[in-house]
Amino acid sequence: MAAGPKGVAQRHDSLPAQQAGADPLQTYCPDLDHWPRSWAYEPRDIPPGLRLVECFKPFLRNLLAVQLSRQTLRRHRDNLWALGGEIISRLQMDSDLRRRPIEQVVRSVIGDDGGPLLSHGQSEAAQRCFDATCRKLSRFLADPETNHDQARNYTATTNRLRH
Repeated sequence: MAAGPKGVAQRHDSLPAQQAGADPLQTYCPDLDHWPRSWAYEPRDIPPGLRLVECFKPFLRNLLAVQLSRQTLRRHRDNLWALGGEIISRLQMDSDLRRRPIEQVVRSVIGDDGGPLLSHGQSEAAQRCFDATCRKLSRFLADPETNHDQARNYTATTNRLRH
């Protein structure tokens, strides 16, 4: 697995201002389509990685909808990338997880107390920050109607503004 998300998520000054007509999610995470390959240990890791990205997209859109600061958005984006890597790592260690729906795997890895222990020995502060993102994602997944509707409304609004 790579040391960090390729391109944008590695740089701390990398959240560009939204360009007119651009998809806000594409502006926020221009490297999102590359995440599955950056997490992969082997080719069979790419399909679950793609499903992870699809699982994360509504949450990412929700983060944009609540209009957080750029720094907070970057932090959540980077932590989601790290979570994806941790999940793919768990799939490598436990082949039974590969048979479960990816959202179920995500829910089993995160919870009200945070996420998994980061495997690359990050600082306690980095772990706390990661746990905060995982708790936020856990709450989002636990209440999909309210949160997914909010993310869909944001997407519909921005699409209307582009046309």
